[in-house]
Parts: sequence; structure tokens; C-alpha cells
Amino acid sequence: CYRYDRFDPNGGINQARVMNLELPEDCQALKRSLREFCEKHVKPKAREWDRTETFPMETVRELGRMGVLGVRVSEEYGGAGMGALALAVVTEEIARYDGSLALTVASHNGLGTSHLRVFGNDAQKKKYLPKLATGEWLGAWGLTEPGSGSDAAGMKTTAVKKGDTWVLNGNKMFITQGTVGDVFVVLAVTDAAARQKGITAFVLEKGWPGFTQRSIHGKMGMRSSDTGELLFENVEVPDSHRVGEVGQGFIDT
Repeated sequence: CYRYDRFDPNGGINQARVMNLELPEDCQALKRSLREFCEKHVKPKAREWDRTETFPMETVRELGRMGVLGVRVSEEYGGAGMGALALAVVTEEIARYDGSLALTVASHNGLGTSHLRVFGNDAQKKKYLPKLATGEWLGAWGLTEPGSGSDAAGMKTTAVKKGDTWVLNGNKMFITQGTVGDVFVVLAVTDAAARQKGITAFVLEKGWPGFTQRSIHGKMGMRSSDTGELLFENVEVPDSHRVGEVGQGFIDT
């Protein structure tokens, strides 16, 4: 707990206030279990993973079985149903031992899974969230390109609608989980004239025809976090795999 004093500007009574800065019990329990796990399974191996640029797939899968990869996913879809504080605790605790692994867990929970958790329709949530929450599938987000990043208006990847299907062409660069990911929420231009308001999100799966994943090696840091390039050559995406409304893939909130 932390105590602070608030003073009346007119010279009145000194009023004591107490703020409780302790973590809730569920977050404390989560923190303890992660520290125990990391001491045993991460600390002895993290340096070697980084040296060899090895993605620790089995360790990530084990974290999935512990519920760490579905922290914010509701229990309805097999997740822990916890809040943002729990995810912060998870990320911080794992980062004590390995920044790359913390990046993997944070990006899976946030960039990949949360787009479907927040904006996906019922069918998409039922199909993807249970496997993402347990780590059976890993998630990723495709925004950055060779010529654009946070400047979404500079995006070149396009999606053209033909009947009930969208055809994607282009590529994404420096994508976390780029080669180990199974489910990708990808942003593409559907109306170039509308700039960032003409971008639409789609969910793609590894192995679809025309969808290629390429590894990127030789990073200066976070070397055991997987980073890759995504290439789309006439990838056919059913409209049922559109996430949210057309033109709402990169909205200003």
C-alpha cells in the first residue's frame, strides 16, 4: 500500500489517503507460477536460444497449455478471461528471463488474438479463439510493409473483391510470428482513394494457395522471437474471412 497526503489549498485539514498498489490475488498467483516455470524452463536456455536464433516452440506450447496464450480470451472460448493487468503481469514476468519470449507471448495475445477477440464475428471467434487461447495455433498481425509501417496510408498490399471472394496481392515485412504463425490478421487496401479509411482486415491461414512465409535472420536483438516476410500472390480470401466492416481495418479511435 502507498499513503499520500492531500492538503486543502485554504490551509485546512490534512487528509490522509491510502492507495492499494498490490496486485489482485489472481495476478499474484499467475506471477508466482510464471516465475517458477521460467526459472526451470527459460532461464537455463534463453541465452542459447538467442545465440542460435532458435524459436522455442515447445516452451511456447507449454505456456499455451498453462493458459498464458489466452489470458484475455473469455472462458467461453477456452481462455483465462482475465484483463489487461494480467497480460501486463505475464509480459513483465517472462521478460525478466527472456525478452524474445515475452515479445512472442505479448504479440500473440495482443496483435494476433485480440483483433479476432474484439472485432471478429461469432463464427470467426468460435473457429480461431479456442486454438489460439491454448497455443495450438499461433497468431500474428500483418501491417508493416517494406515501404510503410505506422504510416498505414502508404500501404501497397491490395484486396480486390470478385464475387464473394477477395483477391490479395502484396507483401508484409518484419512480421512477428511471421514463419511460425498459423493465423494472420492481414490489412489490405480496398479503396486507395480513401487512404487509411480504405483499409480492410482479413484473417488468413498458413498454407493457403499463394500465401508464402519467409524467415528473416540476423537481427540485432530479440533474436529468438520469430520475424518473417509474408507474400500474397493472388490469394483468394472468402468474404466470410473479412474481419469487421470494409474500410474499417485501420480506424482512428
